[in-house]
Amino acid sequence: MTILKTEDLKKYYVSGDNTVKALDGVSLSVEDGEFVAVVGTSGSGKSTLLHMLGGLDRPTEGRVFVADKDIFSLKDEELTIFRRRKIGFVFQSFNLVPTLSVYENVTLPIELDGNSIDEKHIDSIIETLGLSERVNNLPSQLSGGQQQRAAIARALASKPAIILADEPTGNLDSRTSQDVLGLLKVTCRKYSQTMVMITHNEEIAQTADRMIRIEDGRIVSEH
Repeated sequence: MTILKTEDLKKYYVSGDNTVKALDGVSLSVEDGEFVAVVGTSGSGKSTLLHMLGGLDRPTEGRVFVADKDIFSLKDEELTIFRRRKIGFVFQSFNLVPTLSVYENVTLPIELDGNSIDEKHIDSIIETLGLSERVNNLPSQLSGGQQQRAAIARALASKPAIILADEPTGNLDSRTSQDVLGLLKVTCRKYSQTMVMITHNEEIAQTADRMIRIEDGRIVSEH
């Protein structure tokens, strides 16, 4: 079953007489439970693509479907709610709230949505990611790898259909990167979630089920 699909996705930026084609007609599909890596050099359009897939930015043309829903047919407030419920984000910069504990950071999206917390599910994620002894710590009391694991736990907490990861190991050393990547794969399989990861690291991309290469805003290969 196709969980994520784009049709002729374009994002153009016009500056004076110049038009920058950040995305130039990208069509792709991702199956339910698949782990896909999108690779490309800086400026290739991969991060722009991730923002479009997650509804963080609207395209110039084209459509994005998540679980058969045309997300850009939604009004801004509807899109925000849909995104919070269906899509989990893991960013390079962690984006943890510094004044909240690990547990509070993990459960924040659920509370923002006004839903009750599935404590058994949260405890399972925290245990799987090795954070059980850190739940009451603030982000400043964690290592970089622990902060990224907390960010992954937060992304998984609301049981989204899709996890979008933007250079999730970019701020980590190579050993911690491998640990975090392994945990991402384990948790996505354990909780039956689909993952699309943006990376410039070929070695990391090779661990995915499928690798999509993007250059100059276009898909140039898939394997």
